[in-house]
Amino acid sequence: MKSASRRSRVKERALTTPEARLASDTEDSAQRSSSSLQDQAHQGEEMVGKKKVVRERHPPERNAPSEMELLNECAGKFLAATTDVAFLLDSHFRLRAFNPAAAATLKWEAAEVVGQGCAQILRCRSLDRKLLCGTSDCPLVRVLQGGKPLANEETILGLEPVEGWEASVSVTPIVTAEERYVFFLARDISALKMANRMREHFVSMVSHELRTPLNSVHGFIELLLRGQMGPLNETQREYLGYAGEALQQLLSLAEDVLFMARSDAGRFEMRLQQVNIEVLAQQVLEGLMPLAYKAEIVMSKEIELNTPLVLADPLRIKQVLSNLLGNAIKFTPPGGMVILRARPDPDDPQMALLSVQDTGFGIAPEDQPHVFERFYQATHSMQSRMGGYGLGLTIARLIVEQHGGRIWFETVPNRGTTFYFTLPLYREAPLPGVKTEAGR
Repeated sequence: MKSASRRSRVKERALTTPEARLASDTEDSAQRSSSSLQDQAHQGEEMVGKKKVVRERHPPERNAPSEMELLNECAGKFLAATTDVAFLLDSHFRLRAFNPAAAATLKWEAAEVVGQGCAQILRCRSLDRKLLCGTSDCPLVRVLQGGKPLANEETILGLEPVEGWEASVSVTPIVTAEERYVFFLARDISALKMANRMREHFVSMVSHELRTPLNSVHGFIELLLRGQMGPLNETQREYLGYAGEALQQLLSLAEDVLFMARSDAGRFEMRLQQVNIEVLAQQVLEGLMPLAYKAEIVMSKEIELNTPLVLADPLRIKQVLSNLLGNAIKFTPPGGMVILRARPDPDDPQMALLSVQDTGFGIAPEDQPHVFERFYQATHSMQSRMGGYGLGLTIARLIVEQHGGRIWFETVPNRGTTFYFTLPLYREAPLPGVKTEAGR
């Protein structure tokens, strides 16, 4: 015991030297590192064991279906469960297969209709009840001849004794080693079409009924301003003027909404005739002169056509010019200019190119893709002060395109905007397929 105690004291005295302490620390560090490595190895073995357990709990499936097999299985279950009508026709126009929804909707029995020609059991018709079977408009013929799918064709399907239903039909060609098929997928849109017709009728009725009282109020305001009901002081005239302007905005909105409702319903009437665009432009400029005078804008026109005659509906083109010139006046600061030009279209000698140029605020880059969208409002601060409902440019584009022209614009922020549109020049012989006023 004494000997061990003496060795311990000797060791402690030896560790008091720096060299001894360094050696001792190195030895202890090595022991700790060895212990840490052993612990990590042990933990790694445990993790490996856990991974093995996970793999053993979820072993890979044997004989799993391929992607195409899985897709075919799910497609079959979808066609059996969907409420959309689906059926398959061959290149001889014979029905080969259909899903339960087709059986329920079209009153088909497999034993009776499979192998029958589509003209006997399907009888596709257009929305105006025109029979498509045996014509070039038949969707089956178009797909077989063109080899390309058709999407969202609005068609009436079903036999005459069965109440026909309006459907959105997608038709897809399918080619196999033995035969060519055509796959139909149809979705019932009868309820949607009915709702749209009711909405259009309501909008048209409200817009039409609004015009009568608004016109009456407008007439009474005009009588008051002319002094027909007695003299007015300046304040009364000023306030009546404000009321007249607000009323004119309501009348314009009612006209625009009625126009869009008629267009959506397919009742957009065009009365094309010989029009002197120079005379028409002068009439529009004179009508907008009070607005330009109030806004301190100078308006002018430049007609550079060899003949100022175009083939157009004068009332509709007046509407286009009024919308474009009105916007130019609204978004041009006092002291600016608005120029209406007409010249030959450099890209098409059969067309006239008209433009409305202003020196206004321009169109912001974020607004440019949406300029012709319905009810879109520009982000410029002038929009809230000037008002507007976002229909003018939509209507202008619709009218120009119905004339066979196109409309576009160029703009530089804070320097101005120019809107361009084209119209067909008047010719003695009208364009093929275009009915003039005399030929209606």
